[in-house]
Amino acid sequence: MTQAKTIKVTQVKSLIGTKQSHRDTIRGLGLRHINHTVQLEDTPCVRGMINKVYYLVKCEA
Repeated sequence: MTQAKTIKVTQVKSLIGTKQSHRDTIRGLGLRHINHTVQLEDTPCVRGMINKVYYLVKCEA
């Protein structure tokens, strides 16, 4: 069986002063506070969410 590829996403900036849709996207990624890291499946949907809030997060493959 092949293992699903994952990507680590870390929130590095505060949500204060950001658009509501960007806050919702961060919450949709499962991030809650600065320096919180989650491991997500590497799908086009997740990549799109990360691209939307690229300035708030850091990614590792």
